[in-house]
Amino acid sequence: MKMEIVRLEAGNDALVMWIAEDVFDEPVRPDRLAAYLSQPGHFMVVALADGAVVGQCAAVIHRHPDKVAELYIDEVGVSPAFQRQGIARKMLDAMFAIGRENGCEEAWVGTEPDNLPARALYESRKEPHGEAESFVMYAYRL
Repeated sequence: MKMEIVRLEAGNDALVMWIAEDVFDEPVRPDRLAAYLSQPGHFMVVALADGAVVGQCAAVIHRHPDKVAELYIDEVGVSPAFQRQGIARKMLDAMFAIGRENGCEEAWVGTEPDNLPARALYESRKEPHGEAESFVMYAYRL
C-alpha cells in the first residue's frame, strides 16, 4: 500500500472524495472544503493510502497585534484501521513545516482529557513547550 501525506490547496480538493471511516467528524461537503481551502491562513494535509483519505490534519494561523503568529492545530483524525502507524505524527510534522513557512514560532493543539491516544501522540513530541497546559474552554452557539 502506498501512503503519502499531501497538502490540500484550492483546486486539488477533489482528492477528498474517497474517505475512509471516521477520518472526519461529519461528512465532508465539497462547498465547505472549497471555502476552507480558499481562506488565507487555513491549511489542511491529508494522508492518502491507495487514493483514499485515511487521515487529515487542519490548522489555522492566528495573528495577533501583540505577539508572534501561532499555528492552531484544529483537528487531527486518522481512520481506526490506520491508527498506530505514525500517520498522525507525519501529518503533524507536515503541518509544523507549513507553520514555519508562514512565520509561526509556535503551534498549539487541544484535546479532551480522556482522549488518551491523542494525548500520547502530543506528549511524545517533547519539543520546547511540549507539555500539557491547564485549559478551560467555553463554546457558544451563534
